Amino acid sequence: MGRRRTIDRESVLDSAEQLVQKGGATALTLDAVAKAAGITKGGLQYCFGNKDDLITAMIDRWIAAFDLEIAKYVGPKASLAERARAYVMACRQIDAATQARMVGMLITLLQSPKYLNRIREWYARWFGDCNATSEDAHQARTAIFAAEGAFLLRSFGFIAMDQSGWDTVFTDCLRLITPQAETP
Repeated sequence: MGRRRTIDRESVLDSAEQLVQKGGATALTLDAVAKAAGITKGGLQYCFGNKDDLITAMIDRWIAAFDLEIAKYVGPKASLAERARAYVMACRQIDAATQARMVGMLITLLQSPKYLNRIREWYARWFGDCNATSEDAHQARTAIFAAEGAFLLRSFGFIAMDQSGWDTVFTDCLRLITPQAETP
């Protein structure tokens, strides 16, 4: 009796992301993912179910990775300003490979409102407290919007920015929510 073969979900998700990066959302087919991952289509379906479930797993992985990055900078009972600072710091630390993965995910998400809802729910968690009328809430919201905007502009290649410029942008974002003496 042979050993039961297991499928490495993370490796399959890596293959799916690479397909989206190289060929856009239309390149993401079950056949293409199975081939890229070196598994059978049946094995892929056993592991993920269908294409929607695969895309959902990709989104969930992205969200979990970003949440984990944020957790490096803040604890669970942090204030709004502390959470906003952590969000900005996490955006600042995203490397080129992660940026490319996220752009691929965004391209995929734009294909269906169904997938956008999952991301909207995640953003709602971040911006829910920022809807308060206090000056701190407004500054936190502005800092998060600025960090997201910078990330998207650079990721989509709409602006070219070296590391020094990138660091300056995020230092400016942090100044919105951090007293001048504390800004890293």
